[in-house]
Amino acid sequence: MALKLIVGLGNPGHEYAFTRHNLGFAVVDRLAEAAGVEISRPEAQALTATAKVAGTPVVLAKPQTYMNLSGLAVSRLLERYGLPVNDLVVVLDEVNLPLGTLRIRTRGSAGGHNGLKSVIGSLQSDDFVRVRLGIRGERVSGDLADYVLSPFREEELETVADMIGRATEAIEVLLREGPQKAMSRYNQRLTTQ
Repeated sequence: MALKLIVGLGNPGHEYAFTRHNLGFAVVDRLAEAAGVEISRPEAQALTATAKVAGTPVVLAKPQTYMNLSGLAVSRLLERYGLPVNDLVVVLDEVNLPLGTLRIRTRGSAGGHNGLKSVIGSLQSDDFVRVRLGIRGERVSGDLADYVLSPFREEELETVADMIGRATEAIEVLLREGPQKAMSRYNQRLTTQ
């Protein structure tokens, strides 16, 4: 079974750990935890771990370049492991999606996300799977940059935990059954009770 590179986008440093912009890191950390590994090996401007997820060998990675330069680490990792672009899965936050929503795509534009813009620019390709996690809460006020770097509010934490769990499951389905199955199962509008 071919190796896959699963990259969570985020910012390194404790001050960013629980911000909206670091959901990508949270999801790959959850995958690592489930696989019994820790993402701690420094290589190619990222922290990595090798593991098996849903029976597939993967490299889990968290770029340490800061969000806007994520593409540097991603391109170096693909090169280091000799992987084509379509063996890449990028996990990221998405301010244009309502909190709790998952959206999986096999290609497409960056949609204003600077981390994704950096990855597409560095690879000169958008031909990779991206798993977007919605972070738009009820109230988005002020500067968008400040908003994505803000922590989740207490009343949002349950939804966030659920979304991280579903994103982890979606990636397992993606690896086991392919992106179409994962998309049809997880690309649903979130219904509020």
